[in-house]
Amino acid sequence: MFDRISPNAITFSRIALIPVFVPLLLIRDDYSAGSWIAFAVFALLSLTDGLDGYVARSRNKVTRLGIFLDPLADKLLVTAALVTLVQLEEIAAWVVVLILSREFAVTGLRLISASEGIVIAAHWLGKLKTVAQIALVLVLIIPGTPEWVGTVVTAITVLLTIGSGAEYFWKARFVLRETPHAAEELASDHPQQV
Repeated sequence: MFDRISPNAITFSRIALIPVFVPLLLIRDDYSAGSWIAFAVFALLSLTDGLDGYVARSRNKVTRLGIFLDPLADKLLVTAALVTLVQLEEIAAWVVVLILSREFAVTGLRLISASEGIVIAAHWLGKLKTVAQIALVLVLIIPGTPEWVGTVVTAITVLLTIGSGAEYFWKARFVLRETPHAAEELASDHPQQV
C-alpha cells in the first residue's frame, strides 16, 4: 500500500499541515464540532509519526534526512499545539517553558554529539516522553475533560520530560567533559538519544 510513498514525504506533510492545525485549534469554540475537528487533525498528524518510521524501516529507506526530520516534525507539532493551548489558557505557561527548555537543551547537546561524530539512537524513555506530550495535547483539546485528568497527564508529562532530559545528559556526559576519546567512551556506555 505504501510502496510509492516516501517516508520523508510523510514527515514533510506533517510539518506542512501544522499551519492548518493551529487555526483550527484557535477557532474551535466558534463551531459545535470545532474541538473534535482539531482533535482529529492533531491525532492524525501524530499517527503519521509511526507511519513514516514504519515505511522507512520496512523498505530499508532510513536516511540521515529522515533521522533529522522525524524528531523535528514531532517537536514542531507538539510545540505549536502547546503554545496555542497557552494562548487559549488551557495549560500553564511554565509547563510549556519547561518542555521547550528541555527540547532546546537536548537539541544543543545532540549537536555537540554530532560534531564528535556520535549518532545516538532513540531510547524508550524519550519515546515515552513524546507519547505523553501528544496525550497531553489530546486531553486538553477534548471538550469536557475533567480538570483532574488534565492535571494528572500534565504531571506525568513533566516528570517524563525532566527524566528523559536528565538521562540524555547523564549518558552524554563524556561529550560534555571534552575528553580526548569522548566518542569511544560514549559508545562504550551505550547511551541513548531522547
